Amino acid sequence: MQRIMVIGGPGSGKSTLGRKLGARLGLPVVHMDPIYWLGDWVERDKAEAMRMAKEVADGSQWVFEGNHFASMAYRAERADLIVFLDMPRVLRMWRILWRSLRYYGRTRPDMGPNCPERFNRAFLKFCWTYDREGRLRALGFVDDWRDRRRVRILTSRRQVAAFLVEIDRQ
Repeated sequence: MQRIMVIGGPGSGKSTLGRKLGARLGLPVVHMDPIYWLGDWVERDKAEAMRMAKEVADGSQWVFEGNHFASMAYRAERADLIVFLDMPRVLRMWRILWRSLRYYGRTRPDMGPNCPERFNRAFLKFCWTYDREGRLRALGFVDDWRDRRRVRILTSRRQVAAFLVEIDRQ
């Protein structure tokens, strides 16, 4: 396995799993957020973000974590494995609140430059309502790729831990 795509809802653990996979497999880890955000919470031009995502996906080795639906099919085409973290809403919201407190006023390591963590009502609403749209879209996406790529849907912390044990055994 040389290219692993990790997707999932906000707070599902994409960045954490990406880092763990990268460390275990000796693969570079790429976070979508620095591609999407220029800095200061300004969105990058859509065409430029797509170009950058494709450039990374064209690489020979990576763990690429993040959603960015516009580039998902391109990344999936290059991936050996697609992992969808389908965590319960309560767990995701708890993680989002915890990370907001932990990094408040500071930029997380997996975020774009100068994008300090904050409490943002619109983002929290987006996270809360993810199950209605984003989750269904992601499930449809992985279902579409199931016959072409190896796909794993992990729905609990226990399944993530078991998946990492599998990776260690390979």
